[in-house]
Amino acid sequence: MKIVIVEDYKELSAKGARLILDTVKQNAYAVLGLATGTTPLGVYANLIAEREKNGTSYAHIRTVNLDEYKGLPADHEQSYAYFMRKNLFDGLNIDHENTNIENGMAADEAKECARYDTLLQQLPRDVQLLGLGSNGHIAFNEPGTPFGSGTHVVELAESTVKDNARLFADISEVPRKAFTMGIRDIMQAKKIVILASGANKAEAVRKMVRGAVTEQVPASVLQLHPDCTLIADKSAASML
Repeated sequence: MKIVIVEDYKELSAKGARLILDTVKQNAYAVLGLATGTTPLGVYANLIAEREKNGTSYAHIRTVNLDEYKGLPADHEQSYAYFMRKNLFDGLNIDHENTNIENGMAADEAKECARYDTLLQQLPRDVQLLGLGSNGHIAFNEPGTPFGSGTHVVELAESTVKDNARLFADISEVPRKAFTMGIRDIMQAKKIVILASGANKAEAVRKMVRGAVTEQVPASVLQLHPDCTLIADKSAASML
């Protein structure tokens, strides 16, 4: 794992955006694996600003997202489908037909998971962007998730619900289940970029980088990926 320690969130966002942009510049038909949450927002803002300045085309770029809350329709303001349109896709003028995310309203969970796994096989990611949960989760793969897992529905850990509550009016509104890309799916990306910002992520960063490779720390599996870059600000990297 390549470790890049930066001064602050602003620098983290700029470096993360550069790695994504390098992929887009090298391959106009690239497949981008994308993440939600607050950490990648700076990366997305940088990508939009670069396009506005330089006119970079995303006409043929395709995307797949890590996860989606179960029970939220795509037009719900807290759905990840809505988040991606608002914070990235509309700003890059990406054709929504080229974007992919799990259907949070799917009645048949198993069928939806199988559909998404088939899609992921058809769209191998050139780069996968990840955030890091305070308990070491990646996507919604909570501690104990098998490394061989494909797309599945997960009961969210209480720590994850609390982490995400800041985005809702009240913690009671946070969905308790989500569809998520599995760890096996994540590891199939050609390149992985994982972002970590803030002192509350320091312990998870330490375990991910220096600890044992264990399903109790899902992100630790990234030690085994041939092309993984961690970008962490000084606070998140303070325990390394």
